[in-house]
Amino acid sequence: MRAREPGVATRVGGDVGELLVMWVGFPLLGGALGGRLPMVADWVAGLPWAPVQGWFELVAGLPYRRALAGGLLLGMLAGLLLAYVGTRERLIVTVDRDGVRLRRDGVDRELARRTVAAVFVDGRELVLLGPAGAELARERSDLSRQRLKDAFDGHGWPWRDADPHRDAYRRWVEGLPDLPPGADPLLRARQRAVDADRARDVRELGGELARIGVVVRDEGGRQYWRAAPPPGGQAPPQP
Repeated sequence: MRAREPGVATRVGGDVGELLVMWVGFPLLGGALGGRLPMVADWVAGLPWAPVQGWFELVAGLPYRRALAGGLLLGMLAGLLLAYVGTRERLIVTVDRDGVRLRRDGVDRELARRTVAAVFVDGRELVLLGPAGAELARERSDLSRQRLKDAFDGHGWPWRDADPHRDAYRRWVEGLPDLPPGADPLLRARQRAVDADRARDVRELGGELARIGVVVRDEGGRQYWRAAPPPGGQAPPQP
């Protein structure tokens, strides 16, 4: 692929179209759904097992126009809230010849080009590895794989079509004898976070594992791990 112009960074994510979908599309969809509330409130209020039944009874007792206006407003507010959360949690990647910036939740993380030996997409996650195989970053996103490839390739980064260490991973089960000390409880906590879909906890616990020399990835809700020197360069502690 043709190299990018020197000094001009490439940004992937946070495009105008994406923001329009979230900040215009989500409120409109929420309003459309909320506008149906008066039509179903009376029916839901009659279901003995329905949650928050009292709220539906309240809506069913309102004049139709007031209930419709309230439903539209609540739906649009819910759409705006969803857009706000989506905007903060989306990943934005800005890459140039010398480094990359990963932005999520208003927090920037920067990595220098000289510290990165491989870049690839693993499922829905962007992964950057150091020279010894340590995992420098693993960020989940819906960004286009092709756009990420073009951005990194265009600035001369070592893009890989697959994880070069994939064959080294083993499935985690409790009590493995060759795990570094302290890895088992972290992996147990991370498995609970994976099961509960707590993305932030999954990310933070993955970082804790990386600091003791364990790289972990998920497949089908299961954890797979391999040993690698921590990003600081020291060998992981031996059991």
